[in-house]
Amino acid sequence: MLFLVSYDIRDDKRLRRVAKVMEDFGKRVQFSVFECDIDRLATFIEMKKLLNKTIDTKCDSVRIYDISIVTKKVEIMGQGKLTMYDDVIVI
Repeated sequence: MLFLVSYDIRDDKRLRRVAKVMEDFGKRVQFSVFECDIDRLATFIEMKKLLNKTIDTKCDSVRIYDISIVTKKVEIMGQGKLTMYDDVIVI
C-alpha cells in the first residue's frame, strides 16, 4: 500500500515530533509531505496511532492519502474537511 501523508502542525515542537514519527514510516518528498510504502496493516495502524498521540487534533491537521492502484481513500486526522473532486489526476 502506498500512502501520501501531509501535515500542517501549528507548534514547532510538535512539528519536529511529527516529522520524526514520519521518518520511521516513509520518505520525505516535501517539507511536510511523506510517501510511505507500507506492506502491513499493523504498520499502518501503528503510524496512525503515533501520529494521533503526537498532534493536537484541535489545531493540527494530518491528511493520509491512499494512492495505491487498488483503492482511492483519504483519511483526515485533526482539523480539515475532505475535498471531493469529480475527476482527480495526480501528477
